[in-house]
Amino acid sequence: MNGDAVEIVYRVRTSAEALESRAEALLLEQTVELPRSALRWDFVRREMVGRVVSTAPVGEGEYRVTIEQPEATTGGDPAQLLNVVFGNSSLQPDVELEDVRVPPALARALGGPRFGIAGLRTVAGVSGRALTATAIKPMGLSAQQAGGMCRAFALGGIDVIKDDHGLADHAFCPFGERIRACLDATARAAQETGRRSVYAPNLIGGPSAVMRQAEEARGLGARAVVLSPMVLGLPVVAELVRDLGMVVLAHPALVGVRRIHPEVLLGVLFPLYGADAVIYPNAGGRFSFSRETCAEIARLLRTPRSAIAPAMPVPAGGIRPERVPEVLAAYGADTMLLIGGGLIEPAEDTLVARCRQFAESVQAFGYGR
Repeated sequence: MNGDAVEIVYRVRTSAEALESRAEALLLEQTVELPRSALRWDFVRREMVGRVVSTAPVGEGEYRVTIEQPEATTGGDPAQLLNVVFGNSSLQPDVELEDVRVPPALARALGGPRFGIAGLRTVAGVSGRALTATAIKPMGLSAQQAGGMCRAFALGGIDVIKDDHGLADHAFCPFGERIRACLDATARAAQETGRRSVYAPNLIGGPSAVMRQAEEARGLGARAVVLSPMVLGLPVVAELVRDLGMVVLAHPALVGVRRIHPEVLLGVLFPLYGADAVIYPNAGGRFSFSRETCAEIARLLRTPRSAIAPAMPVPAGGIRPERVPEVLAAYGADTMLLIGGGLIEPAEDTLVARCRQFAESVQAFGYGR
């Protein structure tokens, strides 16, 4: 790739005869939105028009089209980058976004994960093994009930306890009350266990509401937060994490509303825009990602081509405690396993015991030793 260009890979459905013209149209649609014959301005022709790097067949009537767009077309702006990558063309049913590679200067401007795998391990106080995580649910719990569940998770030895992504600033469970209850719960549990779990509240709402929630969470002592980048908007997330000072767990809500391959959305764009850890549905659960897709997401998160630090893969979505050895065998130590319903569904009086079983199975796994 040209060092100062954004490289974008699309999968395009077209005929061999129409491939060249379709690739040219795709190139121009994302920036100048005019045919070359209409570009009468020297600067526009010279600085704003990228190039088609390659085309290759990938199946019956399908081609991989690789394009370079000048970095200047993005304006160094998080929202404009998305516009250049897949703005107008996301409306065209014959195109899917398959990959994105941004130049180092643009990656540095976006910032990438501020904590990444190493920073998350430091905050959680965990080294040499996978991390454990769970979610407070269901929606409808009071702040006191959420705090009680959080305390049980912490007593059971869970490393990271997050709000479920559906927990908002509800009248029955106000945001501030829930944070206070859960942080108090982790503090009280730590007096018994000697180690404090990380609690991550969910931030959701319009930009100003999310900024207020972030300030409140930071002021109360939270060390991590949950964000849904596709619900909030990737540019909002990018702006928020600049001064956040807390670990960001990115949730995949609304990722299904796309023609963007999940590998690039979760494995490349989420960390590029600031996620330190990315939650995604593991193969074999109640969602449809394949083992190959999950493995590629984890690989991209751990070995970013653009972001400043590697991000932590967080497989989730229907993992049962008995599957821990199988999942860890696939992912290894630089992973955080998130089990929610599998811990909560049995009777409540077994919650601490099931958390302890989960934590101990992760701690006892061999990790190649």
